[in-house]
Amino acid sequence: MRWIVNENVSGTVIRALGERGHDVLSVKESLRGSADAEILARAQADQRVLVTHDKDFGELAFRFGLPAACGIILFRLSGADPASDNRRVLEVLQSSVDWTGHFAAATEDRVRIRPLPGAAEKPR
Repeated sequence: MRWIVNENVSGTVIRALGERGHDVLSVKESLRGSADAEILARAQADQRVLVTHDKDFGELAFRFGLPAACGIILFRLSGADPASDNRRVLEVLQSSVDWTGHFAAATEDRVRIRPLPGAAEKPR
């Protein structure tokens, strides 16, 4: 899977994804300090699913209509136990869901998925 992982995602998650054979672009390493719109544009251009804890990306896609067919996964975790949060992020990312064209909001116990505006239906 091809991911772009926002600055607010743990380095533990980034390393674990890389070790498991995923193609991971870390905003911390490659795009530090970039505006959210730039990060979303890069995700779209590179066809990478965006992983973040920042709800602003949903607003960029839904309210402002920026292209986001690449897919966005927003994690809304408590932060009380970083190890548990990291496990949950990895569990969700490694599920067999096709994130492309969707916005997902993941919490400790559920994942809600909805289509992104302008995401084309895949041929069957």
